[in-house]
Amino acid sequence: MACRAAGKRGIDVGLKRVLTSTSLGHAVGLTSRTSLGGASARYIPESSSSSFLQGSGHHTTLESPIRCFHASRELWARRKNDDQGVGLKTQKKGKFAKRIKKPPVDAPYVPPKLKRISKSLQDKTIDIFEGMTIVELAKRTGQSVISLQELLVNLGEKVVSEFDPLKIDVAELVVMEAGANVRRLHSNEGSEILPRPVVVTVMGHVDHGKTSLLDALRQTSVAAKEAGGITQHLGAFVVSMPSGAAITFLDTPGHAAFSAMRARGAAVTDLVVLVVAADDGVMPQTLEAISHAKSANVPVIVAINKCDKPSANPERVKLQLASEGFLLEEMGGDIQVVEVSAITKTGLDNLEEAILLQAEMMELKARVDGHAQAYVVEAKLDKGRGPLATAIVKAGTLVCGQHVVVGSEWGRIRVIRDMSGKLTERARPAMPVVIEGLKGLPMAGDDVTVVETEERARMLSAGRRRKYEKDRLRQIMEQRTKTNEPSEDDSVVPERTEMPLIVKADVQGTVQAVTDALRTLNSPQVFVNVVHVGVGPISQSDVDLAQACGAYIVGFNVKSPPSSISQAATKAGTKIMQHQVIYHLLDEVGNLVVDKAPGTLETQVAGAAEVLNIFELKGRSKSAGGDIKIAGCRVMDGHFSKSSSMRLLRSGEEVFEGPCTSLKINKHDVELVEKGNECGLVILGCNDFQIGDVIQCLEQVVRKPKLIISDNGIARIECY
Repeated sequence: MACRAAGKRGIDVGLKRVLTSTSLGHAVGLTSRTSLGGASARYIPESSSSSFLQGSGHHTTLESPIRCFHASRELWARRKNDDQGVGLKTQKKGKFAKRIKKPPVDAPYVPPKLKRISKSLQDKTIDIFEGMTIVELAKRTGQSVISLQELLVNLGEKVVSEFDPLKIDVAELVVMEAGANVRRLHSNEGSEILPRPVVVTVMGHVDHGKTSLLDALRQTSVAAKEAGGITQHLGAFVVSMPSGAAITFLDTPGHAAFSAMRARGAAVTDLVVLVVAADDGVMPQTLEAISHAKSANVPVIVAINKCDKPSANPERVKLQLASEGFLLEEMGGDIQVVEVSAITKTGLDNLEEAILLQAEMMELKARVDGHAQAYVVEAKLDKGRGPLATAIVKAGTLVCGQHVVVGSEWGRIRVIRDMSGKLTERARPAMPVVIEGLKGLPMAGDDVTVVETEERARMLSAGRRRKYEKDRLRQIMEQRTKTNEPSEDDSVVPERTEMPLIVKADVQGTVQAVTDALRTLNSPQVFVNVVHVGVGPISQSDVDLAQACGAYIVGFNVKSPPSSISQAATKAGTKIMQHQVIYHLLDEVGNLVVDKAPGTLETQVAGAAEVLNIFELKGRSKSAGGDIKIAGCRVMDGHFSKSSSMRLLRSGEEVFEGPCTSLKINKHDVELVEKGNECGLVILGCNDFQIGDVIQCLEQVVRKPKLIISDNGIARIECY
């Protein structure tokens, strides 16, 4: 009862004596000024109080039980508002507060990502070779060794050490996954090196006789079979010369639209024969062929053709070539010049001798054994045989039955044919062949890569396809970013109309050439958008796609579609344009672009009149308006229209411009006054007429763009 009474009084005598001591009071956070009023009490056993005091460093024995006091809610609220603490001090959370470590959470393993690919790495080409190590790949790509090892694991390859040699196919996959371009390097160590035939590309301007010269060399008539008499494909032939030597010829088109074909021909060739017509001289495509040969770093032999014509002037051609930086042998240079005629077949022996002499000086040799390296010069889709690729073997031997990867396509070689159509089991260096057995149609210019297994072919094809798709999307985003960038002239840019096109052609190279030529017809007013390209005849799916996007269908060198497809296109309102000559195609599409262009509004002077007299009409009331001055004029040139704007000139300087509010002849309102007639007109807001002034009638007209096709076949749209 005594303890309870003491509890009611709010203090215990023995505990008060202990807590009021200075050292312990500070230890537990109490001061002499601390108010203990309103505190609550709880009973603590003797053992607990004894241990508490011992833990505080005071060895005291209490005869009575100790009660521990805790602050009430009011005291805690007062402590927050007051700087003086009450009771035991608690450790505040601060900079050095101890953090409680949480147990780890089970989560799936996420491999570290590669570094963000910069634009420089995307545009960089890395050379790879057989036996490269991961360390060498890391140095060339700029990626870490761990990241490349993880890529190898994802590709299914076993990684033991970072210094283990890799297969060239695996190295290519790793580099492509890293985001860079790849160029394969092949070693000839331990291989059999033998002489090979020379590969000659015939280049020059359109209609200078390139194909006719080849026909004269191999006793054929290919030029007569070409549409319009001009070459529109890239052809490869092996010609057996009278001396017994074999020469591989590549015939390139001369039209401006086929620049990419000429570039491909120069890339795979050993020697360029530049054909120049003696009666025409050096032309734009001649200069372009010279630049392609220089960029490919191949020697050139000039063949001056059509020397049998009366207007032929070979000396003028030589002077023109010299002015372009071509050092001919006659002028102290090293470029051979041969005068030939494809019609009379003169000078062909001299041309053969010059080619073989240049080839002998170059000492052409190639690796014969091992996997082949080949280059696709053309590709097409055959209805019965599937995708066909015309390729020239650069090194090694291409064997029937091998697994190959051509660009992003793969397959197993089912048939190899030479250019005459005969079956062969293998193709040696400098030999043009047609390959059958690919799963898809490759692009002209792709390299043929031989792999060991079908699984490796599939994997390499999929990796290249992913890389091409990434590059394509990146280019689209860059173009879109450039298009969306604001410019200073945004306010004056006219409305631009889109003209979608679907292009179908007979071979892959022609598709690219036609597409590039059509894109040159782009203008600030019309955007020529090639939404789809394909090889083969026009199909129902092309008509459906054209109907969905409102496109025109362009067929070049393809068969006419069946009547069912033509009727479906007519019913859908889709126009099909079919041509076999590039000139006619560009002409028709260019005229469509001009018709589709919205044009630009332009102010033109429709007529001019001289002021002969001035009449004044007094205003009768405020509602009728004030005084009005009427100019009596005679139309000296053109015509005057009431709906047009008028410009008042005095001494050649503009005085006033405004709309015409009244146009009369003999007090009769008229809409048009022709040349030589007199009239009276009123210009809104103009009361400053003088006799002798000149009034011009201004009209707004829509001016359409103009299609311009130059002599060398380059088409463009000129906007005003």
